Amino acid sequence: MSLHVTVLPGDGIGPEVTDAALRVLAAVCEAENIGLRTETRHFGGAAIDATGEPLPEETKEACLSADAVLLGAVGGPKWDEAAKSGAPRPEKGLLGIRSAMGLFANLRPSRLFAGLENASPLRPERVAGTDILVVRELTGGVYFGAKEEGTDRATDLMPYSREEVERVARVAFEAAKGRRGRLTSVDKANVLATSRLWRSVIEDLSGDYPEVTVDHVLVDAMAMHLVTHPADFDVVVTENLFGDILSDELSAVVGSIGLAASASLGEPGRPGLYEPIHGSAPDIAGRGIANPAGSILSVALLLRHSAGQEAAASHIERAVSAVLEQGLRTADLGGSASTEAFTEAVLEALTAS
Repeated sequence: MSLHVTVLPGDGIGPEVTDAALRVLAAVCEAENIGLRTETRHFGGAAIDATGEPLPEETKEACLSADAVLLGAVGGPKWDEAAKSGAPRPEKGLLGIRSAMGLFANLRPSRLFAGLENASPLRPERVAGTDILVVRELTGGVYFGAKEEGTDRATDLMPYSREEVERVARVAFEAAKGRRGRLTSVDKANVLATSRLWRSVIEDLSGDYPEVTVDHVLVDAMAMHLVTHPADFDVVVTENLFGDILSDELSAVVGSIGLAASASLGEPGRPGLYEPIHGSAPDIAGRGIANPAGSILSVALLLRHSAGQEAAASHIERAVSAVLEQGLRTADLGGSASTEAFTEAVLEALTAS
């Protein structure tokens, strides 16, 4: 088979971790006899510098015509400062590409890798066994609702339709079927009308999935549960804002946001977008110390969901796991390994396995 990937390195450490991930992807594709073609496009702050817009039309077209998109990271103080004078924000490109590609389901797996028990801020016995898939709705809610800007008053609407909730919920139910059969839906139904709709839709769909056990947890309680008994959860489905916050919390629970990968998916047959969930980390950009694991694990998700190559995806995940278990650590995990050293170790582990 052949695989066409559009690459959006973005800003800050984005180009560094993306380069690492592409080297791993190329090595696996060569080993598995998968034809790989990549093309690189401007995105985010880099695109603003080059074209004046965070999502140029040619970048959007390249993403829509690919089999998959690999993204680094966007944003930084330079563009934040410019935005105060009315310049576009790099993050606007993220919302734009998600909408253009119809990416309504964001999958964020978080599991504790062997050997990282002491990297968690939680006691080892509390974090042991944590393996959670967060399914976050990605194109609705407060991020996409109508906004009113102002210095004395501002509003952000949080709209959701039954259709929007149902399509992401089905992704989560299907994922739970293939895992441990438990789905936790997170909302704020005691306060928000959209959450009451959300809970109603989940309940209506649960009859189609008798093999999946469903429970509902309020978002503030869930934030607490993820640091008191994270290993109790399997698949978590929630709306856009809540999913953004909880998945970042969970990434810290299992050791570092630098390990966290994600897949953003739309309807079957359409390209997906894959990215580490960390930001552009401008404070360490160019120093060669960024953790590339989240980006490398994102290309594993790319192979699984956009190429149907489960064996290749698992090969990468085992290699990353082996390197971490051997004790190699980048700075975010308390070590001194460089981005290059970690990448080389993963490439060696791929060859050895």
